[in-house]
This record gives sequence, structure tokens and C-alpha cells, in this order.
Amino acid sequence: MREARPAHRRSTQLAAAGLTAAYLAAPVSAKEEPLLEYGLGIGAIAFEDYRGSNTTHAYPLPIPYLVYNGKFLKADREGVRGTLFDQDWVELNLSGNATTPVKNDRERGGMPDLKSTLEIGPSLDFHLLHSDDKHVKFDFRLPLRAALTVQASPKYIGWTLTPRFALDFIDPFGYAGWNAGVLAGPLFAERRYHDYFYSVAPQYATADRPAYRATGGYAGTQTITAVSKRFPRFWVGAYMRYDTLSGAAFADSPLVQRKSYWSAGFGISWMIHRSTQMVEVPD
Repeated sequence: MREARPAHRRSTQLAAAGLTAAYLAAPVSAKEEPLLEYGLGIGAIAFEDYRGSNTTHAYPLPIPYLVYNGKFLKADREGVRGTLFDQDWVELNLSGNATTPVKNDRERGGMPDLKSTLEIGPSLDFHLLHSDDKHVKFDFRLPLRAALTVQASPKYIGWTLTPRFALDFIDPFGYAGWNAGVLAGPLFAERRYHDYFYSVAPQYATADRPAYRATGGYAGTQTITAVSKRFPRFWVGAYMRYDTLSGAAFADSPLVQRKSYWSAGFGISWMIHRSTQMVEVPD
């Protein structure tokens, strides 16, 4: 399960939860899947404006469904990625993430709005364990991304490093057709990234919001659980995310009103197209 988040700092995928034992790795087999499938639907998401914010919003949103099994570019329940290097035990992928804009947040009153950001960079993914029937997989993923603001003149705001363990299940507890997973790990970012979200310049300081300059380093720990199922004519999915900011380098910022972060969402998409061209993909 790639990170992927339909909230501030969220992954784009929906896939879910449970724990069970993983077994020693076995050779990877292949199966035939359509080259392209896509659909469109609707869902809802609730999240805090940014990690540490005390302002929560809930929104309806469109839910696209996309599966593309190209040779180098892939889009599936693990996210959109470019496969740069692929072996049974390790992959080098192209990884991405995004954040939503923040306007009219209570803690940031009088400060400039936060633009959406886009993060992109390589991810070295290690396949540590999987069961003989391929229904349980355990990976370690190491994405390193450069972050840019989304505006007419994009601004580079530093890099992020998010090492994480991912435990994925196919047909968990005997429920055929379901996918479930849990992803967890620490977050790190350089000073410029934390500065964009958590610094308070002297001109924006108030009696309740003193000036503050954020530093780089540890940014808390994240856990995402998700569940999804592909039916013949539609897809359904849901996710929940919890972050703890205890010990984060910016935890003392006056913009951090909570030492935790929650987001959750669900969606349904109806199938529009399924290509007749079939390709082999790893099972």
C-alpha cells in the first residue's frame, strides 16, 4: 500500500487494516490484467488544515479510479509511480505526494495562505517478506522527495524523507476480493520545509502568536490503515490516518495547537472503461 492520502499530506490511494503473520518470500508469479481501467465516483474526507492545526474541515470530493499496467509507468492500488528498477526483492520507483492549500485557518489569521505543494522523488522499496500464496506482503519503503509550491512561479521548499513499513493483505480473513493494509513510519524534513508550514515571521507575531523559526529534522510518526474492494462494475474504499507530533522539531511552534493529526475518508467509483489489451503483471 503506497502512501497516498486524501487529506493534507495524504496519499491518493484507499486500501486497509489488520495484522497477521508474514511468511518467508517465494518466487514472484505473474498474471494477466487489462492495460488500462478507469472510472469515476464520489466520496468524502475529513481532515485538519495541516499537521498540528486545530481547524477541521470535511468535504465531498470526486474519486477517480485508475489502473494502468504500463512497462515503466504504473497506477494501481499502490499509487502512481514510475518503475526505474525492478527486482524480486527491491524496486526503485518514482514517488509523489501533495498537500492541499490552507486558507482562513484560525491559527494563521493575518498570515499568508499556504499554497498547495507537490512532492516528487525516488523511492527505494524493499520487499522483505510475503506469504507463499502472495496474500500477505511486508515491505520497507524509503521515499525521498523534493517539495515545490503549486503556483505561477513555483518555490522550492526543501526535501522530505518518509521511511515506512507497509503490510498488505489480499482476501484478509477469507473475504475474497478485498485488499487491506497498514503503513507506518517516521517523517523527516529539512528546515525550509518546516519553515514553510510552522515558522512565524516577526511581522506576523501577535500577543498570542510569538515569532518562531522552525528547524529541520524529525516531524512525527504516521500510521495509515485502509481497505478497498474492486467489484465488477464499481470500486469502494476507505482509509484512516493518525499522526503523532510528539517530539517533532517544530512542536513548539505557536501554529501547532494539537500534538496529533487525524484524517479519514471513503469513496465509491463506477467503472467507465476496461481495455481489451491484456498485459502480464506481478501477482
